[in-house]
Amino acid sequence: MARHLIPQLPRVDPVALAGTAGPIKQRAAMLSIASNTLLILLKVAAGAITGSVAILTEAMHSSVDLIASIVAYYSIRKADVPADEDHPYGHAKIENLAATIEGMLILVGSGIIVFEATRRLIVGSHVQKIGFGIAVIGLSIVVNLIVSTILARRARAFDSPALEADAAHLRTDAATSVGVLIGLVLVAVTDITWLDPAIALLVAAAIVVAGVRIITRSSRVLVDEALPEEELGAIRETVAGFGPRGVAGFHALRARRAGARRYVDLHVQFRDGTTLEGAHRTAHALQDAIRARVRNADVLIHLEPEDRVKPGTEVDPVDPAPSRCGRRPTAG
Repeated sequence: MARHLIPQLPRVDPVALAGTAGPIKQRAAMLSIASNTLLILLKVAAGAITGSVAILTEAMHSSVDLIASIVAYYSIRKADVPADEDHPYGHAKIENLAATIEGMLILVGSGIIVFEATRRLIVGSHVQKIGFGIAVIGLSIVVNLIVSTILARRARAFDSPALEADAAHLRTDAATSVGVLIGLVLVAVTDITWLDPAIALLVAAAIVVAGVRIITRSSRVLVDEALPEEELGAIRETVAGFGPRGVAGFHALRARRAGARRYVDLHVQFRDGTTLEGAHRTAHALQDAIRARVRNADVLIHLEPEDRVKPGTEVDPVDPAPSRCGRRPTAG
């Protein structure tokens, strides 16, 4: 219904904007901070005027989103700091840690909502001047849809877990606002006030689901889960394509993600007679080829002689067979 309200943003070329990725991500996070601050003020005012617990829970939800946006902003700044002596692999995982913190904040916010909504169901609630509340929630839906779309596109363009989590927060906020809006309309039409805290409980349930999803996704990166099979398959196919250039086989392929970076390391065997200089040049070409298939990849290759090739990990010297390209190599 509100799709036509979402601006059609120009497609971002991550290669062309590689040097400006940090500032672009930071501006996106600042936009989220500004929008959440505005919505908190409006929702608190609307909640005080109408007495609606559902609107007040929405204000609480936006407060959690604001904290998450601030965490995302500072994590993005820190993640872009170059590697140093204490952090030789860089600081990219800070974005994943921030996403986990954001998910936890969502769960805390949902707990507060459940407490307040349950209390209102027990002691009763009174809602007035619903029209103003409906207008504020409607505005909140539009703003969150627009801002979440911008953040999601920036997250995809630059592989930013922090922006991705922030966009998910705002999409959840927009979805729960739709539920609150429906609840307010029903209260206005039926004058059944207990619908207001009941809707707030449903909102809390939706928030819990979003928080658990974010924590699960970010924790997989923090424990160094392997890259998706699609990306691992692209790496294997790339290595297999270097058979005509002296590559005899490969094994011990390991790949993980940290923030927007992928770290790939593997052992590559070269055919008998290949000079060290030649193997070194081919290895650099192979690194470039892998980076072309798997973006933001940091590739480390260990050179080995042909007699280290293990059964099932050979590379065809002329035309690599598809079965070998897609085969998972044996760990060495």
